[in-house]
Amino acid sequence: MSNQTKGAFFALLATLLWSVNMVIASGIKGHIPPIGLAFWRWTIACIVLAPFAIKSTIESFTIIKKHIRYLMGTAVLGITIFNTLIYFAGKTTSAVNLSLIAISIPLFIVVLSRIIFKEKVSTIKIVGIITIITGVLVLITKGSLEALLHINFTIGDLLMLVACFFFAYYTILVRQKPDKLTPKVFLFSVFVIGTIFLFPFYIWEHLFYKKVIFDTKTVLATSYVGIFASLVSYYLWNEAIRLIGTSKTALIYYLIPVFSGILAYFFLGQAIVITQIISMGIIITGLLITNKK
Repeated sequence: MSNQTKGAFFALLATLLWSVNMVIASGIKGHIPPIGLAFWRWTIACIVLAPFAIKSTIESFTIIKKHIRYLMGTAVLGITIFNTLIYFAGKTTSAVNLSLIAISIPLFIVVLSRIIFKEKVSTIKIVGIITIITGVLVLITKGSLEALLHINFTIGDLLMLVACFFFAYYTILVRQKPDKLTPKVFLFSVFVIGTIFLFPFYIWEHLFYKKVIFDTKTVLATSYVGIFASLVSYYLWNEAIRLIGTSKTALIYYLIPVFSGILAYFFLGQAIVITQIISMGIIITGLLITNKK
C-alpha cells in the first residue's frame, strides 16, 4: 500500500470515527456539561495511551523540554480549546448550523497551507472545493435555497467558527512536528498538556455550574469519545497529515456529513431522503476532482 493510499485511508477512518462522535453527541446533549465532557474525554485518552507511551515519553524528556513551547501551543489549540468550544457551541445553536460552519475547517487549512507552506491551489482543486461545498450545502438545506437564506446565527455559531480555525491551525502545527518526537510521544505529550490546561476550568465548572454524573450513559459516551474519537482518530489524522499533506487530509473531512447521515439512519432511525443521496454524490465527486492529477 502506497503512502498516498494509506494516508487517505487513515484520514477516512478518522473522519468516520468523528462522525460517530457527532451522532453520540446528539444523543447526550445536555446530559454532560461541556468542560466536563472535554476533560474526561482527554483524561481517558491519556490513561489508555499511557501504558504504551509513558516509557518512551520519559526517555524523550530532553527533546520534549526543547520543544515545550511548540507542544503547549499545539495542545492548547487541538485539545484544550477545540472540542470544548464545540461542546459550548452545541448548547446554543443547532446541528444544522454546526454542520454548515464545519465546512470552514478544510478551507482554513487550505488557506493557511498556502500562506505558511506556499502550497499551490490549482484551478482544478478550486473547482473541486466549490463542488464539495455545493454538496454540503445541498445536504444541510435539503436542496432548499430558502432554508439557507433563513438560517439564524447565534453566539454558538461564532464559537464554532473560532473552534474550526483553531483545529485548522492545529493541523498546520502537526505538519511541523519535530522529527525526533515519535508519533506516540507527540500524541501523549499533547494529550497530557492539553488536559492539564483543562483541569482548572473543569474544577470551576464542577464547583459553580454543573457536576458530571457518572451514570451508564456518561461512562459509555466518554469512553467512546476518549478512546476512538480522541486517541485513535487523532493518531490517524496526524499520520494522514504526515503521509499526504495538510490540504489533501483536510478535504477528506468534508465526508463527515456523509458518514453522519448514514450512521444516523442506522442508529437513530433518521430517514435518508433523495437530496441527501444527491449531496453525497456531489461531495464524493468533488473529492475525486480535487485529487485528480
